[in-house]
Amino acid sequence: MEITIVNISGKKTSKKVALNKEIFGIEPNDHAIYLDCKQHMANQRQGTHKSKERAEIHRTTKKLKRQKGTGGARAGSMKSPIFIGGGRVFGPKPRDYSFKLNKKVKQLARKSALTYKAKEEGIVVLEDFNFEVPKTKNYSDLLKNLNLADKKTILVLAESNKNVYLSARNLGKTLVTTASELTTYDVLNANNVLLTEGSVKEIEKVLNN
Repeated sequence: MEITIVNISGKKTSKKVALNKEIFGIEPNDHAIYLDCKQHMANQRQGTHKSKERAEIHRTTKKLKRQKGTGGARAGSMKSPIFIGGGRVFGPKPRDYSFKLNKKVKQLARKSALTYKAKEEGIVVLEDFNFEVPKTKNYSDLLKNLNLADKKTILVLAESNKNVYLSARNLGKTLVTTASELTTYDVLNANNVLLTEGSVKEIEKVLNN
């Protein structure tokens, strides 16, 4: 699959890049995508939720009423979960939600996500570029030139670039990452994936290891 490379002005160049069929043209595996996205979102959870059980509540230990003769159930503590302000039964406790996922499954998931984007014609390949200074307008103009100003986009670089990252940081619908840090969730969450010439080669190296 060949794609014409465009420059940051949005104009097509005379160069083309061939997307590897083993990455951008496989049979997508939806279950692998599900597992990888599930792990990604689980890893984002802090897991710091906590509620107090009856042993942790500070209330009077005085018996509320006599044991017999009231016509109601026995009650010996205001810490009981049946009273307002009492402890909670089986409440949430701090925990780690992360889980292990095999490297091959994660690679398959990323390949499947990139294949879906390629089929939807949601991949744009840009000439390698750099900004002299970090400036939000530079990146905003780039998106306007590509007619993607109102869409969610992810730019994949071959290696980290501080000026490009800082230029895109204040734009709400954009994300800048590197080929080695690209995730299945980020690919699927974006309407369009912007790849640089260098990042195409890097993605092939990362996903074919």
